[in-house]
Amino acid sequence: MKRSGTSRRPDRDRGRAGRGAVAGLLAAGAALGVGQFVAGLTGANGSPVVAVGQLQIDFTPSWLKNFAVSDFGSDDKVVLVGGILVVLAIFAALIGEAATRRLSYGMAGLAVFAIVGLTAAATRPAANVASLLPTVAATAAAAAVLYFLIPLTGPAVRRGRSTWTKAPWRDTWAGAPGDAADAGELDRPAAPDLPAVADVPAAPAHPAGLGRAGEPEELDEGTELDTARPRRRSFLKVSAATVVIAAGAELSGRLLAERSSVTTAQKTLRVPKPSVTESLPPGVNLNVPGISPFVTSNANFYRVDTAIVLPQVDPGSWQLRIHGMVNRELTLSFDDLLKRPLIEDYVTLCCVSDPVGGPYIGNALWLGASLAGVLREAGIQAGADQLMCTSVDGFTSGTPVQTVMDGRDALLAVAMNGTALPVAHGFPARMVVPGLYGYVSATKWVTDINVTTFANNYAYWAQRGWSQQAPIKTECRIDVPSGSNQLSAGRTAIAGVAWAQHKGIDAVHVRVDNGPWNEATLAAVPGIDTWRQWVWPWDAPRGNHLIEARATDKTGYTQTSFDAQPEPNGASGYPTVSVAVA
Repeated sequence: MKRSGTSRRPDRDRGRAGRGAVAGLLAAGAALGVGQFVAGLTGANGSPVVAVGQLQIDFTPSWLKNFAVSDFGSDDKVVLVGGILVVLAIFAALIGEAATRRLSYGMAGLAVFAIVGLTAAATRPAANVASLLPTVAATAAAAAVLYFLIPLTGPAVRRGRSTWTKAPWRDTWAGAPGDAADAGELDRPAAPDLPAVADVPAAPAHPAGLGRAGEPEELDEGTELDTARPRRRSFLKVSAATVVIAAGAELSGRLLAERSSVTTAQKTLRVPKPSVTESLPPGVNLNVPGISPFVTSNANFYRVDTAIVLPQVDPGSWQLRIHGMVNRELTLSFDDLLKRPLIEDYVTLCCVSDPVGGPYIGNALWLGASLAGVLREAGIQAGADQLMCTSVDGFTSGTPVQTVMDGRDALLAVAMNGTALPVAHGFPARMVVPGLYGYVSATKWVTDINVTTFANNYAYWAQRGWSQQAPIKTECRIDVPSGSNQLSAGRTAIAGVAWAQHKGIDAVHVRVDNGPWNEATLAAVPGIDTWRQWVWPWDAPRGNHLIEARATDKTGYTQTSFDAQPEPNGASGYPTVSVAVA
């Protein structure tokens, strides 16, 4: 059976481009696996994808941060990494296709990714030489995969009658029209001595792919298939080997990373008994199904931070340095911290990104050393008004000195709800300062406190336009009804929690359909630094209704109805729930 020599070229070109995209994706997979392996081997804080993700977080505008937190919650970082992987896959496929035209194009694309990865790794606050190695190794792995796979994306050159052509992307030795050759990837014959142009007799014009007599130039189809099939088999074999190597490197990297895990140290740590304890009065929990419990469990406590990979801080090597505008610089080890008198207190923490009625708030029993006591030992100098607190991963928060020193239980916390701090919540030590939003009061994995001024130093979120000092606003939340289910007419409970840390909640009022405000019943609390449950019984009539609530603190301030977004210093407005009563 004979076939025209040009009839298969478009399909062959498309097939090669498709295999080029696959080669690009395999190169990306190898890069991810090898990068993870080297990160685990060297102890670098995350793979190149993590480094790029951290850089992306640093440059995320406030509106996008609020969107991510409000829509994805604690999964915002998973979504971010997933988005980076999708973009990486698209560009990897394009790089692979470009490499089928000229390998140097693909290598240039890899160089761009290497520059981005190295820049991201080098600009992290805790960057060192080891931080760069995962990206270097990942780039080398991707380049090797392209080098071996791209030549296998096209059919082999068929030896025989040939002609010198000029391809769009390079000069190449190609087979005559209809040959199975695709631009000299293998077995390129030497160019023959060509006669001078004047010596070449003019050939009659004929369409490309036709013989001199105008007839189709026919080739034996079996020859093309015989040369293409072994190449496809080689491509599949090398691709399979790449997948195995990439998967093995990824798994090995994760296993190596687990060597630095501090989970065992966290679980086996024996928390000392407090010298000052906090007991709960009866009645802190109202008997209302669906209301937030007074104590939020460790597993359900919200997590909002900038760390894609949780820092693994060995308590044996942890140190806290207090310096700056002090009379005596101090450095505390974890054992030093545990030997100090420890205070136990219930404190409600709230994220500044929490929308009105949102979930990013929780109440826990914290145990830690007095931060004010440590600062008094160091001796704060006149004029100092800010504690620039730095996490092990380089995150900074600015805490007002006056707030810490005014008598409230500002803690260097080591335990949460009776156990050592979870790794996700700052193990081995973090700050807990009642009355301030978390981004200025609750530094996790804290390792450095610089006593300084607000005028001379701007912390992480202050650099991005958020307020330097951020007292928590008096707010409340409606937990039940949720509005997701239809209610039955008759007596039902409207209940929730209210907070005004270090001021205390004095009253909560509820109204329905813009009617009169009705005072709710308040639960007991151990002090003024926690949230407070409330409930109001409602005789619900049939129809659709709008429920609103507002809180009043012990200073006499009542929650405002003015709607404000979280930036720059916290959201405001009345929480509302729409319900249908049958």
